[in-house]
Amino acid sequence: MMQGKVALVTGAGSGIGQASARLLAERGAKVALVGRTQSELDEVAEAIRAGGGEAITALADVSDSEAMAAAVQTTLDHLGGLDVVVANAGVNGTWAGIEKLTVEDFRSTLDINLVGTFVTIKHAVPHLRRGGSVVVVSSVNGSRIFSNSGASAYSASKAGQIALTKMLAVELGPRGIRVNVICPGAIDTEIDDNTDAENQDVIIPVEFPDGPIPLTGNTPGSSQQVADLVTFLASDSASHISGTEVWIDGAQSLLQG
Repeated sequence: MMQGKVALVTGAGSGIGQASARLLAERGAKVALVGRTQSELDEVAEAIRAGGGEAITALADVSDSEAMAAAVQTTLDHLGGLDVVVANAGVNGTWAGIEKLTVEDFRSTLDINLVGTFVTIKHAVPHLRRGGSVVVVSSVNGSRIFSNSGASAYSASKAGQIALTKMLAVELGPRGIRVNVICPGAIDTEIDDNTDAENQDVIIPVEFPDGPIPLTGNTPGSSQQVADLVTFLASDSASHISGTEVWIDGAQSLLQG
């Protein structure tokens, strides 16, 4: 399914990025793992190699343009090309009411989530081969759910990713490059570790007696389920899908929006 292809995955040390990188490798892709923690990247790379796959690591903060340019170049030098980009790296950042949320906190979240996505794609595009695929990992926050009061910075960054995806799908279509965006709902990942929650005073209480996710109640989705979707969109099986946002949330956002 992915034989002969080269994939670059950001935020590959944990969660959705790790699951996506491992599945892409399992399906035959050579994978460049990009992240900010070398020990996490090494662990994922070792697991891929133990399964017979090929993986390299590149230490980079996605908001650092020079570091991401170097990560792309490392991919080209060691893996021989580039076919797939999974722009997954992101943080929840600070969740707080508008009066408490500082300009610095707002800017920091956008720098990583939105500017980081732009930087990743910008440096990858000149090297993406025809038939290439870009998959952006956004969120239901920024597309359908706006009831998480205090998530203004996060929501704005995620909405920006969706708009960027659609603009680039049109721009890059004539070059044979597809660009799509995934909007996960509640997924069992480590992203909450990157949350500075100061929004208790602005939360509007809502009670879901049977759980907020129609499909599974209180049980969140898994990184592996998102990885399945990432891999599908990255593959030739999705060859006529571009500029599309896909929700993977068990219908949560339809209930909670």
